[in-house]
Amino acid sequence: MKSPYVNELQPNQIVTATFLVHIKDIRQKKSGEPYLSLLLGDRTGELEAKMWDNVAEVLESFSRDDFVKVKGLLQIYQKRPQLTVHTIKRILDADVDFADYFPSSERNRDEMFAELRGIIAAIQNSHLRNLLDSFMDDQAIAALYRVAPAAKSVHHAYLGGLLEHALSMCHLCKMTSQHYKIIDPDLLLTGAILHDIGKIFELTYDRGFGYSAEGQLLGHIIIGLRMVNERMQRFPDFPPRLRTVVEHMIVSHHGELEFGSPKVPLFPEALLLHHLDNLDSKMECMRATIAKDRQADGCWTAYIPSLERAVLKKLKYLDDNGPPAISVAAVKDAGATTPPMHSEPIAASPPAPPTQPPGPPQQSMSLFGEKLKQVWKK
Repeated sequence: MKSPYVNELQPNQIVTATFLVHIKDIRQKKSGEPYLSLLLGDRTGELEAKMWDNVAEVLESFSRDDFVKVKGLLQIYQKRPQLTVHTIKRILDADVDFADYFPSSERNRDEMFAELRGIIAAIQNSHLRNLLDSFMDDQAIAALYRVAPAAKSVHHAYLGGLLEHALSMCHLCKMTSQHYKIIDPDLLLTGAILHDIGKIFELTYDRGFGYSAEGQLLGHIIIGLRMVNERMQRFPDFPPRLRTVVEHMIVSHHGELEFGSPKVPLFPEALLLHHLDNLDSKMECMRATIAKDRQADGCWTAYIPSLERAVLKKLKYLDDNGPPAISVAAVKDAGATTPPMHSEPIAASPPAPPTQPPGPPQQSMSLFGEKLKQVWKK
């Protein structure tokens, strides 16, 4: 077992450890000399690193997705840990345990897969059940479905993440289909299990997480649709209209055209599938953001582009005995106007008398209102 892991590192200490190289960028100092900007990682997280000196000696000695042994000083820069690398050396794959370097689901993948097979077995619609069994009985597809991440970096970005995401959605499907009586639970469960199946070929996850050439060219929605089409050729008695709605759930599960869906959801199960997918991915992103945050102080994480916000570390916030404070930066980020700061209270001036009777408050007109106004003028 490797030691230390990323989440065990402490500031202002000399670190000697092994990591997987996630990103390797060659940049230039103001002097024109090269330096290395690196993102190193293991199964517990990622660490930004810079190598300023003696770069030419090691520049070609390692690449992205290589394992390296580094020695350097860990410091806090802009409230985040950053490693200044003094020495770096590539190490062989045979000298490391891959399990130490790739994030993985905390749940046992065999147990999760058995749970998924149980959910499929309980589906009443024989056409849908047989379709799902056909996928999971395929040893090649099942092996990839068990190990694939659900995303490269945004949510469930770890080995077994796709399976865990599908299971989580299945539980949400069961709860919501009991509440919304118009929902066909078998159809909704089928969408939950198949909506992201194209990711087993869209992503690469044998070393670092990335995109395959097929994934770059087509994306998981098109790949998944093609997989379902090919699989349905084995079921000539599959109802054509049922096939169409299953396909629609795959192509519409991102919910909006600008988010990559060729179609928006057009029936209840498709709409609910989209919202459950969005809910589960966002909640996992929240959980992972708080768990992995490396901010040195404060109750807020760094800004998370996928969530378009920083996240409150609630437990730390509630445990803090000091008075709650709102920073000027936080106010600006929220879009509010920063109040003026005064050392003493300022007496209010009497209001000037109105020159005309006050009218109703002015409201900004919506785009629809503007268009309607133009029609009235014609």
